[in-house]
Amino acid sequence: MKQIPEDLQKILEYNEILKSDIIFNEKVDLDDNGQFIERWIILTNKALIIQNQPGENGSTISYPLSEIDELRTERLISSGMLVIKCGGTEKVLCRYTNSCAPRINRLAKAANKLIKKQELKTEDLDSEKDQIYCPKCGRVYADKARKVCTKCMDKKAIFIRVLSFVPKYKFQIGMILLCMLASSALNLLNPYIGGNVFYDQVLTEGGRYHGKILEIVSLMVAAKLAALIISIMYGRINSAMAAKVVYDLKCQVFEAMQRLSLSFFNNKQTGSLMTRVNHDAAQLQTFFNDGLPYFIVNLVNIIGIAVTMIMVNWQLALLVLLPAPAIVVILKRIFPKLWRLFSKRFRQNSIMNAMLSDTLNGIRVVKAFGKEDEEINRFESVNEGVRNVNREAEYMSSTVFPSIQFIMGLGGLIIWGVGGWYVVNGKMTFGTLITFTGYIGMIYGPLEFMTHIVDWWSNSMNSAERIFNILDAVSDLPESPNPVRMPSIKGEIVMDKVTFEYEANRPVLHDVDIHIRAGEMLGLVGHSGAGKSTIINLIARLYDVTEGKITIDGVHIKDIKLSDLRSQIGMVLQDTYLFTGTIWENIAYAKPDAGMDEIIYAAKLANAHDFIMNLPEGYDTKIGQKGYSLSGGEKQRIAIARALLHNPAILILDEATSSVDTETERQVQEALERLVKGRTTIAIAHRLSTLRNADRLVVIERGRVVEVGTHSELEELGGVYYKLLQHQKESLRVRGVDD
Repeated sequence: MKQIPEDLQKILEYNEILKSDIIFNEKVDLDDNGQFIERWIILTNKALIIQNQPGENGSTISYPLSEIDELRTERLISSGMLVIKCGGTEKVLCRYTNSCAPRINRLAKAANKLIKKQELKTEDLDSEKDQIYCPKCGRVYADKARKVCTKCMDKKAIFIRVLSFVPKYKFQIGMILLCMLASSALNLLNPYIGGNVFYDQVLTEGGRYHGKILEIVSLMVAAKLAALIISIMYGRINSAMAAKVVYDLKCQVFEAMQRLSLSFFNNKQTGSLMTRVNHDAAQLQTFFNDGLPYFIVNLVNIIGIAVTMIMVNWQLALLVLLPAPAIVVILKRIFPKLWRLFSKRFRQNSIMNAMLSDTLNGIRVVKAFGKEDEEINRFESVNEGVRNVNREAEYMSSTVFPSIQFIMGLGGLIIWGVGGWYVVNGKMTFGTLITFTGYIGMIYGPLEFMTHIVDWWSNSMNSAERIFNILDAVSDLPESPNPVRMPSIKGEIVMDKVTFEYEANRPVLHDVDIHIRAGEMLGLVGHSGAGKSTIINLIARLYDVTEGKITIDGVHIKDIKLSDLRSQIGMVLQDTYLFTGTIWENIAYAKPDAGMDEIIYAAKLANAHDFIMNLPEGYDTKIGQKGYSLSGGEKQRIAIARALLHNPAILILDEATSSVDTETERQVQEALERLVKGRTTIAIAHRLSTLRNADRLVVIERGRVVEVGTHSELEELGGVYYKLLQHQKESLRVRGVDD
């Protein structure tokens, strides 16, 4: 519990509320008008108390739990509301920002348990895992599974972590650096040979190499040729490393995504995830190939050239460095702005990619409703956001970096002026001036690279941050440290007082008790949204229960090794998904090492063999993107063949015969009858008549089990199932369909 201020504690004691009576408390931070205040909600065994700030009207308001029907939280955009229901009337009790939401949700759950006279458990009051906001700035974490605040994140820490990848490519990076340093060393010779040596020693009478023009020019050509060969070696090593870095990064990100639970993908758009796999991995690759090596080499070049210039003439060298402090100040001020701009640019590009993905995937719906113009307008609006942020970034870059180059160029003009005066007055030879100006020309390249390092570094670290968000994300379905191996599941399933909620304090299942015997076929019946699909998602452990437990063969589902559980559960869903590839590959997806005879046998049992053989290339027919288009019934039968080949101990059928014509339904139903034999089956069907052969039916109504029995028993009962059956018969009769 949070520490209640001493003055408020005295008020509570005055109202005979002792500290020992308090079960749960939380401070909320908004008043009814959305203004920031301090207000406390306190839960005891007997009452819910609202403790306002001293001096407010109704400083202490108490609601006896015996008079409360329910507490409910409502989620808004950046805040929430706690709603109380008393005597059938609802009112908003208080408002709060998102940082308070997790603990308010927990308080509401605890209060509802007390209202229902249920026992509170330790985990009901454990609020440590509720901390999904940054304690430093109070912002809600973007990903509750990874408690890292993007605003407060230390950018240096990201950079150090990126450098941890270097040892994996240390040989390639080492070779690249060696080649670049050797090439730079050779290039450093040219200004000296072309200046001091050529003008002062070759062309000047009495010089050490007077008249040896051919030899000196040949030496300069040899140095350039050697530098060229080294550059070619560098290019080849760099190309091989570039492919390796991108391959490794994409594999790591994709592998991390596969480990995450379904809830992670429910909260992300496809376009955004694709951007992370493709764009961010490629951007981080430039850090290793074109960023880090060039940074080191250019830094060494700057130091080497600066040292050489000081050795030639230290006074002129200091003049070259005069603009440096101004450049440092500009870069220091511009860096935070560029970081924010690049982050904003990524978000806008992700929004556009997600919008493109949604529109292209739903192109049939767009065409069917004639919404092409609306989609064009929507894309133009999103694209305008991308254009604006790109323009803002380019405006800044095109203003700042030319200004820096101009300031750098001032150093060169100073050298020509001062150096020319030195030559005229005999204080410096003409060759030395040419050498000096040659080094100035050489130093501008590395200095210009360093001015753009803010751009490069910001882009790379933004991409690295997003990649680490994926790599560090924790699955909502952690495997037990010591999982129970179950290579052979019998199929007895028990759901014991299971409550589940997708959103906090909004249960979709309430105290569900279901016992499914091994080998039994159980039908789940109820209106749309009653919670049928949620039950099968929990049994397949695509989500974890909020309260209660599920056991399979007497073992808690959370303790079973995930690979054993998933390998022995087969699903045939309403929306059958087939991968791009051949029919053979799609059926064999469940068992990649299956022989052709096994695949054909499964297809025959699924009533799919005949239509497959009539396709252009039989089992080798390509389906999916740019492939042959299958009907809904054909897809269903391939999915059934895939499930038959998988041979699961537990079979889940979710509306497997929906959206197909009567003849196709008959063929699919025949295949399903073969599929369910000898295994535990849980079936959800659109047409109740298809569940008549089920051993038992469970009727779900608003997330609760209301009836259990056979088809005949429930029909005789005349309850919810009977009404559903009569409504469906009437609907089919109107449509002229026999049941």
